[in-house]
Amino acid sequence: QVQLVESGGGLVQPGESLRLSCAASGIILRIYVTGWYRQAPGKQRELVASITGGGITTYADSVKGRFTISGNNTKNTVYLQMNSLKPEDTAVYYCNADLLGLHKTIYWGQGTQVTVSA
Repeated sequence: QVQLVESGGGLVQPGESLRLSCAASGIILRIYVTGWYRQAPGKQRELVASITGGGITTYADSVKGRFTISGNNTKNTVYLQMNSLKPEDTAVYYCNADLLGLHKTIYWGQGTQVTVSA
């Protein structure tokens, strides 16, 4: 079985930065795509950023230029560096991975809260 564990959330003021981590553990043969999603109260879950096993990245328009997704393949860990945070970035952030373990499956982490408030 595979587990995704997020960390790094917290409470920050507007303009500050946070770095989220998503560590995958278990039997992992190949990671196809890892993504960070977020869900604010009363809103649908949305894709923030993703990175393929080959390093190709995509970003939501709302975070382009402020957030950076990166990965460490040897550690099966993906990071989301979030700079110039805004109150509208407040949400629970979830890690998602499409990977091949014993089976090809999509996994979700438990989520980490990010709150941006003065």
